[in-house]
Amino acid sequence: MASTPGILTDWPWKPFGNFKYVVVAPFVIHSWYAMLVKDESERDITNFLILPFLLWRMLHNQIWISVSRYRTAKGNARIVDKGIEFDQVDRERNWDDQILFNGLLHYMANYIFPGASRFPLWRTDGVIMTILLHMGPVEFLYYWLHRALHHHFLYSRYHSHHHSSIVTEPITSVTHPFAEHILYFLLFAIALLIPVFTKTTSMLAVFGYVTYIDFMNNMGHCNFEIVPTWLFRIFPPLKYLIYTPSFHSLHHTQFRTNYSLFMPFYDYIYGTTDKTSDQLHYSTRKRQEEMPDVVHLTHLTTPKSIYHLRFGFAYLASKPYTPKWYLCLMWPVTAWSMILTWAYGRTFIVERNNFDKLKLQTWAIPKYKFQYISQSQKMTINKMIEEAILDADRKGIKVLSLGLMNQGEELNIYGGLYVNRHPKLKVKVVDGSSLAVGIVLNNIPKGTTQVLLRGKLTKVTYALAYTLCQQGIKVATMHKDDYGRLQSSSNNFETNLIIAKSYTQMTWLVGDELTEEEQLKAPKGTLFIPYSQFQPKKYRKDCSYHWTPAMLIPKSIENVHS
Repeated sequence: MASTPGILTDWPWKPFGNFKYVVVAPFVIHSWYAMLVKDESERDITNFLILPFLLWRMLHNQIWISVSRYRTAKGNARIVDKGIEFDQVDRERNWDDQILFNGLLHYMANYIFPGASRFPLWRTDGVIMTILLHMGPVEFLYYWLHRALHHHFLYSRYHSHHHSSIVTEPITSVTHPFAEHILYFLLFAIALLIPVFTKTTSMLAVFGYVTYIDFMNNMGHCNFEIVPTWLFRIFPPLKYLIYTPSFHSLHHTQFRTNYSLFMPFYDYIYGTTDKTSDQLHYSTRKRQEEMPDVVHLTHLTTPKSIYHLRFGFAYLASKPYTPKWYLCLMWPVTAWSMILTWAYGRTFIVERNNFDKLKLQTWAIPKYKFQYISQSQKMTINKMIEEAILDADRKGIKVLSLGLMNQGEELNIYGGLYVNRHPKLKVKVVDGSSLAVGIVLNNIPKGTTQVLLRGKLTKVTYALAYTLCQQGIKVATMHKDDYGRLQSSSNNFETNLIIAKSYTQMTWLVGDELTEEEQLKAPKGTLFIPYSQFQPKKYRKDCSYHWTPAMLIPKSIENVHS
């Protein structure tokens, strides 16, 4: 929101929420009905293709979001080092509003203007006219409109909303108040409508021009440099015809320079080019991949979890994981992603963070939770984890932590397998078990005298049992096998480790393999505290369940938006 919002700030369909797509439904139904039912003489392929084109625009933008977030996490050619926060994700969530708006205007133009329907596929004269109209009046008028929007009156009411994002993402390019989008469409309509009125337009001219606008907008705000420096050395005039991401990023950091749309030509004419544009372009292109101090190695969970990654759907990544029904409709993409991860077979960077002076990265193994259960996948997964550890060691990374199922006892003995194979490793491989033990102990209510251990025994279980016994708390287990394994792990349990004869304990420490039958035997009011990575299923409404152990994120951590 702008600092002092003006009129027409909000989109007209804002009250509709996620049902805003119904605004184009009547036009879509009419166009498809005409195409599928009416006679051939009454069909309009141009009107019919508007919906597929709108879907293509959404896909195009999403590809840019995903690629940009991956590249900025990797670090090479990144322009601005600062991270983004949740408020920016929320502010830029409605990026598809401008696609709906443009779709409505395309449909209306198709019905209103005689020459705006039944376009031919291609007309050379119309394409040339569109290019010239963009290079001339569109770029020129945009430059002066943009400068006007930086006047304090309009800036505070409208354009400051866009500039709230210092670190830009591709979709920052269309994060504007509704009033601004009206002005932008009037500008771009110059290159769209004049060929319509002169009856020289074509489908490729219209759809190609809008795609070009989307491409350049996304490229200019992607926060990594994509344009090679040699391009301008080979053909110097190109420097005035095509802007670069680093060129436009200076507009978001300096505010009073580099106003041009896509062609810096007018900035050079009117003396508003930032003097550091060339230098920033050159230094950014030379920037190498960032080397973190700490890496957290995790993995995919469910097939649909790809949409909740930070380079998936940003608004889903910014919220706790909850299943969404509409993701079922995307099963072809989900299936293709599973094939892709199977073929790729290497870890990939998910996100980066800064914690005080430490640089952190999260890497992911391209394997899903159900694959970790399969014995046939065990060797492949171990090889991937081992390669990730060796890669971290070569890069000089100090610590690599194994997350979720990458630290399983049956899989790799909590990471010990790799340490034993490579005794000269410089990178420290940790599994986070000490931290998990500390958090579980902190969740046990004060005054507790006895707890029940249930579920699969793990490294965390042994540490919990040992610590609690040392503190004088009775640790009970229902099975002799579990008692024997715990007793044999240490001689210091004394008399505090016991075999329970009944389910009377009010505090249960639970892990994987806790059954519904066991939960039903717990006394009313029992507190279940999990020590595994995954939350137990809730079968009791008269008992309390802690969430899987977690910690609050310190304010000093940067780039937390997922």
